[in-house]
Amino acid sequence: MSKRNIDAVVFDLDGVITDTAHYHFLAWRQLAEELGIVIDEVFNERLKGVSRMDSLELILQEGNQQHNFSLAQKEEMAAKKNLHYCEFLKELTPDDVLPGILNLIADIKSEGISIGLASVSKNANTVLEALELQKVFDFCADAAKISKSKPDPEIFLTACNGLGALPQRSIGIEDAAAGIEAIKASEMFAVGVGSSLHKADYQVENTDQLCWDKIKEAHKNWISI
Repeated sequence: MSKRNIDAVVFDLDGVITDTAHYHFLAWRQLAEELGIVIDEVFNERLKGVSRMDSLELILQEGNQQHNFSLAQKEEMAAKKNLHYCEFLKELTPDDVLPGILNLIADIKSEGISIGLASVSKNANTVLEALELQKVFDFCADAAKISKSKPDPEIFLTACNGLGALPQRSIGIEDAAAGIEAIKASEMFAVGVGSSLHKADYQVENTDQLCWDKIKEAHKNWISI
């Protein structure tokens, strides 16, 4: 399939390129414990693909403490969580790129198709540097300039715009339900990585099942509907 049919492929970061979701969980759990709030791995699923401040709101709601703090206090708590998270990030190496991703990226690039990143993480550049992937992406949407968190399509539309790509001729890859909703809202073709992403246009269980030829075939069938 030529570039005439696919303008760009836009990746989420956490859970697609690498798995830092557990680091996020550990950092959030540490903060929650300090507030007397108990969260577990099941609750953490609700935080995937959600911005830092929105994640904090969900945790505070879980402990019925959402009205106990000023905005400045909440920003201080979110910053504290980020410090915890950045400590965990120091453990990341290129070996932490998820299986199949490097081959997928190489296959996409071999066809001259642009690659972008749409991560709500404000630490995305730090993660990419640790993985030695900072030069791979043609455009990375700046989470600091995104006003609406997923499932709003803003970050995917921003990535497409930065790549000079039409969303209707582009593909998004996500591992979170909120991310799939954002891709669909942007009118892109949605590839889901995980077992419960039923709204995705094409779905695999794990990243090592991401095959460019199969994605192109699914996309071809999608545009012909």
